[in-house]
This record gives sequence, C-alpha cells and structure tokens, in this order.
Amino acid sequence: MTEIVRIENLSKHFGDVVGVDQLSLSIRAGEFVTLLGPSGCGKSTLLRMIGGFEEPTQGRIRLDGQDVTHLPPNKRAVNMVFQDYALFPHMTVGRNVGYGLRVAGVPKAEIEARAREALTLVGLAEKYDARPHEMSGGQRQRVALARALVRQPKVLLLDEPLSALDANLREAMQVELRHLHQKVGLTFIMVTHDQNEALAMADRVLVMRDGRVVQDGTPEDLYDRPASPYVAGFVGTTNLFPSAVVDGRIDCFGQQLALPEGLAGRKNGLFGFRPEKARLLQPARKGGSNVISGSVEEVIYHGGAARIVVQLGQGSILVDLQNRKLNGRASLPGPGDILAVEIEPDAIMAFNAEAAE
Repeated sequence: MTEIVRIENLSKHFGDVVGVDQLSLSIRAGEFVTLLGPSGCGKSTLLRMIGGFEEPTQGRIRLDGQDVTHLPPNKRAVNMVFQDYALFPHMTVGRNVGYGLRVAGVPKAEIEARAREALTLVGLAEKYDARPHEMSGGQRQRVALARALVRQPKVLLLDEPLSALDANLREAMQVELRHLHQKVGLTFIMVTHDQNEALAMADRVLVMRDGRVVQDGTPEDLYDRPASPYVAGFVGTTNLFPSAVVDGRIDCFGQQLALPEGLAGRKNGLFGFRPEKARLLQPARKGGSNVISGSVEEVIYHGGAARIVVQLGQGSILVDLQNRKLNGRASLPGPGDILAVEIEPDAIMAFNAEAAE
C-alpha cells in the first residue's frame, strides 16, 4: 500500500515536559491505526500535531508526500472527530454536517447533496432536519463522523471518539466504526487508552510510553508477543514474576514451572503468562506437568467468566475461567479452597529484567 503519513523525528515540548520524543513512523493508505497508551503518554499530542492543532518543537510531518508540518488544520487533507463531538446545538444535523463546506465556499446545492450522502453513509439519512439535543449519544457521534467525512479527507483522526458512550453502546459503535472504515477505505488514526477497543478495531496498534512508540504491530502481535513487561501489562493482563533458570525450569513464587524449548537458553529474567492460559484442575492435585497449587484468595465474577486470585507462597497469580469452564466443578471455587493450576509451557513468556523499569 502507498504511504499516506510519514512522521520524521517529531518532538513536542511543553516547557520542560516532553510530550512526544523524537518519534518517527509511517502509515499506509487505508490502514486503521490506533495510538494506545495511558494518560500523558503523548498519543493525543501526536494526533493533534498530525491534525495541525499543535505546532511541533522539531521534526517533520508529511501527508501524501507533502510537508504539512506548519500548515493550519484547514490546509491539510485531514479531519478530526473530537471526544466531545463539538456539534453546534442551534444548528440542524444537516447544517452541522455541511458547516465546513459552507466555510469553504461550496455551493449550497452541493453542500446539501454531500451532507445527505455523508449522513446516509453513517445510517442517519432521516435525521437531516433533527437537532443534536434530540439524538442519542451514539447518533451524535455518528453526526460528528459524517461532518468529518463530508469534506472527503485523506486521513480521519479520531480522538477518544467513544469515551463519552456507555459500555453497551460503546461496543456497538466499535463495530460501526470498523464497518465504516471498511466501507469508505480511508486511513483512520485513532487515539484510545482502552486496550479492548484498540484490539477490536485496529489493523495496527502503536503502544506509546513517555512520548515514544514502544511496540508497533497487529493486535495479535501485541497480545501474543508483547515486547516488554509494560506492553504485556497494558495490553491485557499478565502474571509476571522474576526467576533464575535452572535446568530449564523457573520458580513461580516457590513452585517450579518448565520453560518451552525456545526459551531453554535463557538465564535470569522476568517471566509471565496470561491468566486465561492457566487451567484449573479438579480435584486439586500436586505434581504433574507444570502444575502448581495454592489457595483461593478472591473470586471476581463477570457473568460468563470469572477471575480467580490464587495465593502461592509469597505471591499470587490470576486465573481466568472463560465461559465458566470449571473443569467438571458445579460451582465457582471460594476463598480458602485449595486449587491446582496447570500452565502449558508454550504459554510462558520471557522478558529481560531491565525491561520492567
């Protein structure tokens, strides 16, 4: 695919605070890219610089080959959907969607035609004459999308676009946005701090920390092959513990686990596994292949799944039971129950100890 965005050694300083730190990356036309990270990691600052709402301290931004580093937002072939939608309450939906075209001097008949087309694209053709206050949060979000799309940008920027929605509507809109991306074929760059949202929607996820990208890959890459404990902990949940390697085995809070063959050459480091990769055995038993045992400290019930906190000596691990797979048990275990937990060797991940800093 053709490169649509190129960022070269981009930095943004706010006094002594570094928001984005010498970042370089390339985005291909038609990609759905998510910038993921906690508050203060630089993701929104990066998005605003791409959109022209922040001036870089240094570096270059190229859009479809053109240097747009110092161009204002209205001179760039991008458009942004803001977190609060920023709709004009006194205007109809149609006028909100067509506002940017009116400012650009587009003829009235063309504005209406393009506004109606954009509303049809987001499934709101019948709301052309409605007012924003008459609409649900999800509908207002789609109006904001239509307003951004009507100007036919090359890149659509989305700044936490679903954060104002409740959980159920948010999940539904994740699907809507994904379908919209497939339908229009534009490049989407979205900021979120929600790992599930990033994994569900993006072709490619850039995990950020302290103004830099610490891992860039597909959702599957980030989840199955995290590059550091930071990524392993931010993208999903991971049981982490330090250990030396002795005869191909590691110590998990006083109990032994075998390493997969691919990690047999490692020495000291930080090791871990995902909670859903652990399997509860019933009845509780010790020994066997990669089986450890401990007592239930807490059970967190999530309807179709449950998270079990299992105490092991001086530490604890998390075990996720997906779809209530209790291995023959009629009910969830309770605090104080003794459980055996099996971890497949191939599920164990290894990191350099210094990478945890």
